[in-house]
Amino acid sequence: MFENLFITSFACYKPPVDSPKESPKLDYVDPLFKRRLSQLSRMTIEVVKQVKDNAPEAKIFFTSYRGEIGRQLKINRGLVDDYDILPAQFSLSVFNTPPAVATIALGMKNGYSAVYPSQGRLYDAFVAGVSPLLAGLEKKVIFVYGDELIPQEYQPIENQKEKEFFPFAFAMVISTEKEAGRLALPEEVEKMTAEDFYEYLAKGDKSNG
Repeated sequence: MFENLFITSFACYKPPVDSPKESPKLDYVDPLFKRRLSQLSRMTIEVVKQVKDNAPEAKIFFTSYRGEIGRQLKINRGLVDDYDILPAQFSLSVFNTPPAVATIALGMKNGYSAVYPSQGRLYDAFVAGVSPLLAGLEKKVIFVYGDELIPQEYQPIENQKEKEFFPFAFAMVISTEKEAGRLALPEEVEKMTAEDFYEYLAKGDKSNG
């Protein structure tokens, strides 16, 4: 189904292992704007910036398993402690915050979509993201995935999983134009997790640089 789709540009971000709370510096973003941003939003801006010039007219398609989990926790605390939600916290806690702030920070005006992957399956979100390409409605799309560091309060739940989680984000321009192809889509797309895709892109980055 994806034999006519190609990865023409991609970018990855993962903080150092010994500093998982670290975020991109975003020196190109207004200080007053970026100081309110979460790790997830900062990572999203950074990876989108690195690929956007390869697809100046493409829309962003964003997906995440956990979304703005840190801000959601703050909102839950506010409800429990004060029976109230601060407007500033709420406005930056919604699922589409990362792609929205990326378009603002980078001056992108082509629009975006944000979709939660069904049951955490990246493949479901991937199919939704490339559907405009498969339907012939678009030639390129910027597909973005990101997950930020899990708050300490949620660690007991996360520790029940087999594999330890580490924050990361990636963006890739998926195109119908073969001549621009830098990486082929992996054959096992349907079985890949977001972590698998990150490793695939990171390996491709090393082999090309």
